[in-house]
Amino acid sequence: QVQLVESGGGLVQPGGSLRLSCAASGTIFSINTMGWYRQAPGKQREFVARIIGRSTNYVDSVKGRFTISRDNAKNTVYLQMDSLKPEDTAAYYCNADISTDWKSRRDYWGQGTQVTVSS
Repeated sequence: QVQLVESGGGLVQPGGSLRLSCAASGTIFSINTMGWYRQAPGKQREFVARIIGRSTNYVDSVKGRFTISRDNAKNTVYLQMDSLKPEDTAAYYCNADISTDWKSRRDYWGQGTQVTVSS
């Protein structure tokens, strides 16, 4: 059984910062890609950022403002969000591509953490 638990969401003023964390636990053989997605009310879930090894990718709207990083020893991925805008308001979901043994590999999702950017 694998669980992803997110933390760090909250209410912040425009221009402020938040740091999201997502820790994976359970029977883990290896973790491949880790990333973040978000879903605003009435919109589809969208990709935000991912990290594979030391390689990172971002959606254009967050480039230069968000930074994804990973602590492999802790099976944890982080999303540092700076210069936040009201349009960043959404539920943020952690995603991880995890192998639980040499032949079992699938995507897992966290429960989501709310980020609200408002004055």
